Amino acid sequence: MSLSSLFVFLEKFGYHNSMEMEQYLKDINRTLPDITHLHSIGQSVEGRELWVLILGQHPREHRTGIPEFKYVGNMHGNEAVGRVLLLQLIDYLTSRYLSDPLVTRLLNSSRVHILPSMNPDGFESSARECMYTKGRYNKNGVDLNRNFPDAFESTTDQKREKEVRAVMDWLQTESFVLSANLHGGAVVASYPYDNSNRGSELQGGLSISPDDDVFVHLAKTYSYSHSEMHSGNSCYDSQDFSHGITNGYHWYPLPGGMQDYNYVWAQCLELTLEISCCKYPPEAQLPGLWAANKPALLAYMQQVHLGVKGVVMDSYGKPVQNAVVEVAGRRNVCPFRTDRNGEYYRLLLPGNYTIKVTYPGHKTLTHTIRVPYGPDAFSALTHNVLLQHSDYSSTATQLPQSCTTPDLGIQESDSATLLPPSVFTALTLFLLQRLLMLS
Repeated sequence: MSLSSLFVFLEKFGYHNSMEMEQYLKDINRTLPDITHLHSIGQSVEGRELWVLILGQHPREHRTGIPEFKYVGNMHGNEAVGRVLLLQLIDYLTSRYLSDPLVTRLLNSSRVHILPSMNPDGFESSARECMYTKGRYNKNGVDLNRNFPDAFESTTDQKREKEVRAVMDWLQTESFVLSANLHGGAVVASYPYDNSNRGSELQGGLSISPDDDVFVHLAKTYSYSHSEMHSGNSCYDSQDFSHGITNGYHWYPLPGGMQDYNYVWAQCLELTLEISCCKYPPEAQLPGLWAANKPALLAYMQQVHLGVKGVVMDSYGKPVQNAVVEVAGRRNVCPFRTDRNGEYYRLLLPGNYTIKVTYPGHKTLTHTIRVPYGPDAFSALTHNVLLQHSDYSSTATQLPQSCTTPDLGIQESDSATLLPPSVFTALTLFLLQRLLMLS
C-alpha cells in the first residue's frame, strides 16, 4: 500500500474495526520503517493484539536523553473517539515528518508510543450510543480503569485482567516520562490523584500529589490548546470545570485507576483526557473533534521536555541504576530512581530546585539548579551527576516492597499489602536519614 493511499484511508473519519486498524498499523510501519516500529504488548481476553506504534528518529530503541512519551486510547471500549483521534495523530505525524518543523522536532526529540486501543474486545461489542455502557468493560465484564493496583487501598486479592497486566509489563520495559489516557463522556483534563485514604494528601476536597503544580500546568496546557475545553462547560449535562481541568478525586473518587498507577509506580506523569461529550458520536462529528483536539495533542506531547534530565554515574563514571533522585519539597510515595541506563527525568516548572542523589557506597550529593522552560527548546535541562565514593560502608536505600514490585494480581501471595502514602513517606525518610548517617 502506498503512503498516499494510507492517508486517504483515514481521511474518511470513520470507525475502523480491529482488523482494519491492525492492517493500517502494519501498512504504515511497512511503508515508513525508518521512523516507525510496530509491536504488540500483549493480547486481550479474546486474543486480539494490543498494538503499539512507536514513532521517532530511532523508533526501535531508547537513546540516552530522548524522553519516552505515550498516548493510550479506547480503555473503555465504547469510548471510541480516542481510538479515532490516535489513528489520525499517527497519520498527521507520519505524513508531515521532515516537512512540518513542529512535527519534525517532536519526533526527533522524543520517542512517541501510541496504543490506539487498550480494550479492542469492548470496542467490538459496543453499540453506537452516546452515553450507554455497552462495550465499556472487557470481555470478562471488568472495568479496566478500576483494575490497577492502588496506592491508597489494598488490592492484593484482585485479579489483574490480561489487558491490565499487559500495560503493567509494558511500563517495566520503557521508562515513560509523560502520558495521557483518552476517554469520552465529558470534555475535561483530569489529573492525579484519583483516590485518597483521607491522609495528608486530602486538601479541601482534592487529593493533592507532590507534583500538583506540574499536573495543573499539564492539564491547562491541554485545555487551553483545545478549542473549547478551557471554557469548562462544553457538555450540556456536565458540571462546570474551572479552566477545563479537574483533580480526579475532586470529580469523583476512583480506585484502581491507570493514571495514579503510572505516577506512583512507573514515574510517569499521566492525565486522563475526556475529549467528547458523546462517547460514541456519529461519524459526521469526528472531523470537528479532530480539529478541536489536534493542537492540544501536539502541545501536550511537547511538555515531555519540562524540567530536568540526566545520567547518574558512580565514581568510575559508570551509569548506575536505582539511584534515588529527589527534589526537595516533593515527597513522592515511591521515590524517583534512575532507570537501567542510569537516566532520570523530573518534570518541573521553571524555577530553582534542590536535587538530592543517593546511591549505596557513595556520598549523597545535593545540587541547586535553575530550571528553564524546556518545551520551547524541545529539551529539558541536562544535569548529569558524578558521584563520589564513600569511605564508609553503606547499604542500599531499601524501598517499600510495593514500590519495587507492584502487584500483578496473578496470585494473592505475589505481593505485600500496599501501604498508605504516609507510611511510605515515613519509611523512605527514615531510610534516607540512616543512609546519610552512614555516609
